[in-house]
Amino acid sequence: MNVATFLAKAAQRFPERTALQYDNEVTSYKEFYRRALALGGSLRELGLAKGDRVAFAMQNRPEILEVIYGCFAAGLVVVPMNARLHAREMAYIVGQSGAKVVIHGPDFESALDEHWDEFPGVTHRFGVESTDRAASYASLLEDGHALPEPLDVESTDPCWLFYTSGTTGFPKGATWTHRTVRVLVMNYLADVYNITEDDVLIHCAPLSHGSGIVALPAVARGASNVIMSSPSFDPAALFGEVERLDVTHIAFLAPTQIVKCLDEVDESKYDLSSLKAVCYGGAPIYVEHLKQAVKRFGPIWVQIFGQGECPITATVLPFRDHVRFAETDDPRLGSAGFARTDVEVRVVDENDNFLPQGEQGEIVVRGDIVMAGYWGDEAATAETLRKGWLHMGDVGMFDEHGYLHLLDRTKDVIISGGNNIYPREVEEVLITHPQVHHVVVVGVPDPYWGEAVRAVVVPEPGTSPTAEQLIAYCGTRMAGYKKPKAVDFADELPVSAYGKVLRREVRERYWDGQSRAVAGGTASVR
Repeated sequence: MNVATFLAKAAQRFPERTALQYDNEVTSYKEFYRRALALGGSLRELGLAKGDRVAFAMQNRPEILEVIYGCFAAGLVVVPMNARLHAREMAYIVGQSGAKVVIHGPDFESALDEHWDEFPGVTHRFGVESTDRAASYASLLEDGHALPEPLDVESTDPCWLFYTSGTTGFPKGATWTHRTVRVLVMNYLADVYNITEDDVLIHCAPLSHGSGIVALPAVARGASNVIMSSPSFDPAALFGEVERLDVTHIAFLAPTQIVKCLDEVDESKYDLSSLKAVCYGGAPIYVEHLKQAVKRFGPIWVQIFGQGECPITATVLPFRDHVRFAETDDPRLGSAGFARTDVEVRVVDENDNFLPQGEQGEIVVRGDIVMAGYWGDEAATAETLRKGWLHMGDVGMFDEHGYLHLLDRTKDVIISGGNNIYPREVEEVLITHPQVHHVVVVGVPDPYWGEAVRAVVVPEPGTSPTAEQLIAYCGTRMAGYKKPKAVDFADELPVSAYGKVLRREVRERYWDGQSRAVAGGTASVR
C-alpha cells in the first residue's frame, strides 16, 4: 500500500474539511490531495523515477506536507532537512542521499546561492518564491501532469530518509519504507493518541521532524492541521491559537518548549479547555518540570521514546500514568514508559544476551517500526541492526512493573533542546581553528536545555583565544544550535594509556553532584 492512500481516503471522505491552515490561508482535503498529485506527477515528468530522492529545506509551512505526500504518491523518496542546518551540512545530506531535486523556502535562498557549487548532483531546484537560480514551486502544482492516483509500490520500497547524526559526525539516513510509515501511523493511533476527524492539531515544532511525523496519523484520520508561521517558539502565541481555534492536540513539544511554557506564560489567562493531548519527547525533561506541567495543565501529556531508526516509537508513557505518578511521587514518572503494543524492547549486555529486570544494559528494539537500514551505509547498518534487533545506543533497565528507566547513553550524543548533537561534529570544526591545539566537547547539565554543549580547549602554544571567538567561529561553519554554549580552557586533557581523550572523565566533572533523574529519553525525532 502506498501511504499516500491515507490522504486519498481522507480527501474522499472529507473533501471540504480543513486539512491545512497557515495564518489566514486554508486548504481543504480535496485541494491538498490535488496539489500532492500534481506535484508528484510534475516531478515524474521531469524524469524522476521510482525511488529517486527529493530533498527539502523549509521553515514550517503547508508546502512541507505537500512535498511529503506528493513524493509518496509518485513513489519517490522524500529527504527532509532540518531547517536549522548550515548550507554545507545540507549539501552533505543531499550528496549522500543522491537527491536530484531540492525544494526550499525563501529563508534559504541566499545561503543556498552562496554554496550551490557544493550541490553538484542536483538537477532541479525549486523555490517557494522563484528566483533566477530556482524555478517556481508553483509550477509543480499545475494539473497538466498530475497523477490520477497514488502509484503502486511495494511495502518494502523506501519513501523517507530520516537523517540523524552518527558518532563519526556524519549524518546517516535512516530508511523508512511504506510499511514503516504505515506502521508508524497505526501505532500512534493505537498507543499514543487516537486522533479523529474532529481533532484540530497545531504544529509549533518542526514539520521536517517530530511534528511532521505526528501529522501523518492526523492526515490519515482527516483531522485539521494548524501550522504556526513563527520561526521561533512563542508560548503565548501558541496558547492564543489553542483558544481561538479550539485546538485539541499539540502535535509535538520538545521538553525545552514545555519549560518555556512553564516559565513564560500564565495559562490561566487563556481558555485551554479544548486541549486533550500534548505529545512530547526528543530529549530528557527534569521530573520537577514534568510535575509542574501535569499540575498546571492537567491530564494531557503523553511521552514517546524512540529515535529516527524506530519512529513513534519504542515505549510510551500515557496520560493516566502522568497523573497518577505525579500525584503519588512515583519514580516511574521519570521513566520512559513501557513497550508499545507491537514492538519488543529488551536490555542486553555487551554480548547481546538478554538481561533480567533490574539489570542495566543497552536498549534494543525489534518490530516493523524499525528502519530498513542506513541509506548507502552497509557497515553502519550491520553495526546497528544486529541479530534482528535495533541497538539504540542507550543504557537502561526495566523495573518490576515493566517500565523502562534510562540511565545513560553508550554513544556520545548530546541532547540539547530536543536536538541531537554529536561532540565529534563540534570538535571537527573547532580543531580547524588556528589557535586550538586540542579540544573535547561534552554535554553538561542545563536547567532549560536539559543538556548544553560545552567545549574544553587546549590552546595552541603562545595563543590566547577567547570563548566568544571560538563560538562565533563555529557559527560560520555549522548550525547555530550545535555551537558550544560555553568554552573552558585547560593546559591539557585527560588521556588514556593509548593517548585517547577520556571524554567521560571530562564530562563527569560537570555532572558531579548533579542528578540524572530526568524523564524522557533520546530523540524519536532527531
